Amino acid sequence: MAVAPQPDILKAPLVVEFPFTRSLGPVQAAFLSGLRHRTVLGVRTTDDRVLVPPVEYDPVTAAEIRDLVEVGDTGTVTTWAWNPAPRRGQPLDTPFAWVLVKLDGADTALLHALDATGPDAVHSGLRVRVRWAAERTGAITDIACFEPDDSTPEQIRPAPHTGEFEDGVTGIVAAARLDYTYSPGGAQSRYINALADNRTVGERCPSCRKVYVPPRGACPTCGVATTEQVEVGPAGTVTTYCIVNVKAKNLDIELPYVYAHIALDGADLALHGRIGGIPYDQVRMGLRVEPVWTEGGRYPDHYRPTGEPDADYDTYKELI
Repeated sequence: MAVAPQPDILKAPLVVEFPFTRSLGPVQAAFLSGLRHRTVLGVRTTDDRVLVPPVEYDPVTAAEIRDLVEVGDTGTVTTWAWNPAPRRGQPLDTPFAWVLVKLDGADTALLHALDATGPDAVHSGLRVRVRWAAERTGAITDIACFEPDDSTPEQIRPAPHTGEFEDGVTGIVAAARLDYTYSPGGAQSRYINALADNRTVGERCPSCRKVYVPPRGACPTCGVATTEQVEVGPAGTVTTYCIVNVKAKNLDIELPYVYAHIALDGADLALHGRIGGIPYDQVRMGLRVEPVWTEGGRYPDHYRPTGEPDADYDTYKELI
């Protein structure tokens, strides 16, 4: 029995990022359109409260609400928290306070950033004013931040507003992004290190004797640790596949192409890979394939047909 050596545990920075596109209803569209025109809108509820930011349904009665009103661009800090180390994408790149601001004429508070000299300059009850962005696009970032103000609180009756603006905003694109450091652990570090040598290794369960690729350090069926390292492949069998017709960002592959689950010889779990070297409409279940490595690649660039006869269905049906 070959016992897997203990590798240096790998780690790498990873980024998961995608743009989220959404359409806006009449209330949110009016609110963001108003920000582009340096106007802050709220909505009046059935019990005569003014909500900022506005919502489309009364949070108490769930009734639909559309009674838009204009509130002031000055307000009062209700609570706050100091941010000493701003992160990428936050409103300011210098230390600032996150604040909840109840704008004059509103009954609820708006969350945003306050540009202040330090935490000693911030307190509940502080009067603040909107600092508008120089270029406004119809987004919450049209409010660059809040800044301290020497005005006095105003008891105003918000004026009704139609919510109509020139070049109104109808949709937004929000960039969702997560930056993190990933460590694959011992089992996958051994797997990745083997890939650097153009080898594919799995680990065998000491109980059920199945070989899992990629390994996870424990058998998903028996729940026991796996330590025996087993080299599999390099050839394998296509078990299932799909034809890709939508181009992915930053992936320079001609459409259409095929992504498949491939059961490598000696493995009891199929992994996935791209199929090349054959027209997409000739890929089939049972096709025998082998990896194609690129110089310095950490993973096979794609799998191509070996030229062998197709595998019998009974040999891979349990791996579909």
